[in-house]
Amino acid sequence: MAAGILDHVAEALAPEATSAGIAHGILVLTLPPRRCCRRPALKSEFGFDLFLDVTAVDWMPQAPRFEVVWHFYSTQHHVRVRLKARVPEADPVVDSLLPLYGAASFMERECHDMYGIGFRGNADLRPVLLYEGFVGHPLRKDYPKEQEQPLVPYRS
Repeated sequence: MAAGILDHVAEALAPEATSAGIAHGILVLTLPPRRCCRRPALKSEFGFDLFLDVTAVDWMPQAPRFEVVWHFYSTQHHVRVRLKARVPEADPVVDSLLPLYGAASFMERECHDMYGIGFRGNADLRPVLLYEGFVGHPLRKDYPKEQEQPLVPYRS
């Protein structure tokens, strides 16, 4: 059954995918950035009702530099799907999953904190792991590890 649903998803998304394959039993699809988050069928039609995570990979010096990675799970079929999209350093923005998955809010904030990826449609990208006033994005490969951050007073 698991292979059947993965085949069905792969077949449905193949025309848009720039690459598709199975890695560690997970269907992995690379899509154009504008197409990744406009997939309500992934939830409604294919049953991927649980949004697990969004993260990014910094492929510096490659272009496009960043790869945004979303992980989904189907509680009905007990399988995972990974969607990926490459975005350039000059405009690292993708659409938000907030309209489909409420939990996307905090996950997108974390990805924004660490990598500087913007999420179009998520109006609340305040720092969730870092503090207000933190300069830079610490998981980017060009982040200077010796950099000192400005001290902020403790709240009382």
